Amino acid sequence: MKLKLEISPDLAALMQAEIAAGEKAVTTAMREAGASLKSAWRGQITGAGLGTRLGNTIRLATYPKGSESLNAAALVWSNAPVIVGAHDTGPLIRSRNGFWLSIPTAAAGKSTRGGRITPGEWERRTGLRLRLIYRRRGPSLLVAEGRLNSKGRAVASRAKTGRGLTTVPIFLLVPQVKLRKRLDLARDADQAIDGVPGRIVAGWV
Repeated sequence: MKLKLEISPDLAALMQAEIAAGEKAVTTAMREAGASLKSAWRGQITGAGLGTRLGNTIRLATYPKGSESLNAAALVWSNAPVIVGAHDTGPLIRSRNGFWLSIPTAAAGKSTRGGRITPGEWERRTGLRLRLIYRRRGPSLLVAEGRLNSKGRAVASRAKTGRGLTTVPIFLLVPQVKLRKRLDLARDADQAIDGVPGRIVAGWV
């Protein structure tokens, strides 16, 4: 007498199918969580008035690339970590050389390289000399003797008689500045992480 034992359905095939379903669920969940976090961070940055250009520095990558895995992961980061991090933490900013931080006024204009202009660049560009006015209360000033053009920028006076010449504040000088915290990136990151288990369960079918 011969006995033949057959197991139906095939347990090995079932286990393999379950593993494949798990790999798909975990990978999909991490991609969705990463995309959600990227969108949330970009929304925070633009909502704080920091502009879409800075918001677009937020990037996403998922691993492994081009395949599915139970160990799938998502990485969300910024290509401008110093700027984004400063608005996220609200640090106290001091001068590197221990003296003053120079904050340009509207009369200073912008740097030819973009961003804020420095006192040295301003003097080279305008040909005017800056003069320090120290104040015990409030910020001290770097001023110049010139005139304001139609755009509100300080320029050299063309009049030989000195007509229209005035003392124009070009830079405010402060020992330190406390940057206001405008972002809360950890909040969105925690929400994305907390939502991963639910995404995996919902996708594991």
